[in-house]
Amino acid sequence: MSGVLRVNIETLANSLGRAVNVMEALEENIRPQKQESIGFENINGMLSVFTPKRWVLIETLCKSEALSIHALAKLLNRNFEHVYTDVYTLIEWGIVNIGENDLLYLPYNEFIFHVKLNDNSVL
Repeated sequence: MSGVLRVNIETLANSLGRAVNVMEALEENIRPQKQESIGFENINGMLSVFTPKRWVLIETLCKSEALSIHALAKLLNRNFEHVYTDVYTLIEWGIVNIGENDLLYLPYNEFIFHVKLNDNSVL
C-alpha cells in the first residue's frame, strides 16, 4: 500500500482546466507530476461512493493483508452480497484493487479530499 488518492469536488469546467494545464505542460516538454485522482461534481456524488460502511471497509483493508471478499464480509460481520456490491463499486472507482487469487487490497495509504466551498457545484 503506497500512494495518495486525491478526491476532488469541482465543476466540470475546473476539471477540464486542470487537464488543459497538463496538456500545455506536455507541449512545452514539461513533465507534469503524476497524480492519482477522482472527481465529483458535488458532495452528494462523493458521499454516494464514500458511504459510512464503505469507509469501514476501506479502513479494514488498510489494517489488513489482502483479503477475499468472503473473508472481508466475515471480518466486517456483514452480508456477503452487500460487501460484494460495495467492493465492486470501490473497484470501479479505482479505490480498491483486486490482485492475485482474487484478493482485495488498498493501493493507497492516504486520501486527500479537496472541496472548493465557494464553488456553487459542491452542495
